[in-house]
Amino acid sequence: MRLTPLPAFQDNYIWALQAPDAGTVFVDPGQARPVIEAAAGGMQPRAILLTHHHDDHIGGVRELQARWPDLPVFGPDDERIPLAHVPVAEGDRVELAGFVFDVLSVPGHTRSHVAFHGHGRLFCGDTLFSLGCGRMFEGTPAQMLASLQRLAALPPQTEVCCGHEYTLGNAAFARHVDPANAALQRRQQEARDMREHSLATVPSHLHSELACNPFLRTRTPAIRAAVAARLGRAPLDEAETFAELRRWKDGFRA
Repeated sequence: MRLTPLPAFQDNYIWALQAPDAGTVFVDPGQARPVIEAAAGGMQPRAILLTHHHDDHIGGVRELQARWPDLPVFGPDDERIPLAHVPVAEGDRVELAGFVFDVLSVPGHTRSHVAFHGHGRLFCGDTLFSLGCGRMFEGTPAQMLASLQRLAALPPQTEVCCGHEYTLGNAAFARHVDPANAALQRRQQEARDMREHSLATVPSHLHSELACNPFLRTRTPAIRAAVAARLGRAPLDEAETFAELRRWKDGFRA
């Protein structure tokens, strides 16, 4: 299957997963125009998947539903998604002609956030980013940590299809926290080279995130030591390590 990140707004991606018959699933269309243009280029809309209720992820759906009234839309059961859609939750499976996705509940960024896993890809919205993770607007550190650990347990070759082009900014923080990580150094340079050529730095692979992303490495001595130095003491547990790491990132300026 062909995977294409469609740029939207300043740094969003709408993901398009196209089957050999040209049927295409679009993920998190915050704007309608990129999807309409992709359809004009041959991607035939088969369904829309929504990971959470934020407008930059759902804002284009109403226009797309007006254009394709029979297009199914799947997303969290959340009253803040004011659209006709099929609600999905943990353990559900979305099955369409040529497509199968398992639904994972990953609260933290929002309370009802879900991810879709299928065909070797993880559509994770704003939960897991390349070299980072989403802000906790509604969830607790323990919830977000548990959500990230669920995603980290997927097969290492999984392609991580996140909602934003944040890799370089995340890399700056990750290097600040984990400066001796050689894999992270290579990933940062790779991302720089890609952005210099106007290429998307995502999808990344989960095995790379496990080696480089500090938010997936809260059990490692390097990350625990960095957080301990910031706290002035050893963190009580992994949840505190993650919570302080996220607070650190929230106030970080490169």
